Amino acid sequence: MSPTRPYQPLLLRLLHGAMALLTLLAIASGFWVYNTYDGRWGSLPLPKPYYTQDLHGTGALALFLFMFPFAIYCFHLGDRRLWSDQSWEQLRKPGTPGFWLALQRLANTLMLVALTMAVVTGRMMQESWLPQKQLNHLPYLFHLLAWLVVVLCLGFHLLFSAKVGGFPLWRSMVSWGRRAKDNPQQWLRDFRWQLSAKSLQWLQWLVLAGLLFALTVPLFA
Repeated sequence: MSPTRPYQPLLLRLLHGAMALLTLLAIASGFWVYNTYDGRWGSLPLPKPYYTQDLHGTGALALFLFMFPFAIYCFHLGDRRLWSDQSWEQLRKPGTPGFWLALQRLANTLMLVALTMAVVTGRMMQESWLPQKQLNHLPYLFHLLAWLVVVLCLGFHLLFSAKVGGFPLWRSMVSWGRRAKDNPQQWLRDFRWQLSAKSLQWLQWLVLAGLLFALTVPLFA
């Protein structure tokens, strides 16, 4: 692989690809569930089969499980792609490359938080609520809000990534090429317990605490 082209670590591409597919599935199936049982803020003339909740729940569970390794990667191997202590200064220089990089990192960070909120609120819901038209439970309303933020952040993520790296950056995320040194041994050497940005330390514990809460909350439902 040419050294002049952008290169993304293999582990990032695998986790990012899985998360991207599962997130798109959760968004599409989640809208289908909303369209079937709710539709207060607009709907489409789609079929309304009985299995929409099962489809969304299965995809969302897979997304939730992948969130654990993905969050660990984001904070301890890929934290330079998240909000940093220098991002505030970069945002004070509109139009510069650093400005767009800061916005991209902000979108990435907010999307991670919104996904955490989505899985937490989703795990707090009861399957009987929507079929029984119980549409005003707070977990459900916050679940809708979280997915709205995820969709917005996904759009900004694609937009700012195009601004920062363009098509070569997008291509590097789906490339199958691998450098010789990109192996599990290198991943372990690159792993850092200490985060590069102080602002990410509290965010890491917030995300991990949310995921652990989502893991246990069905036991008390």
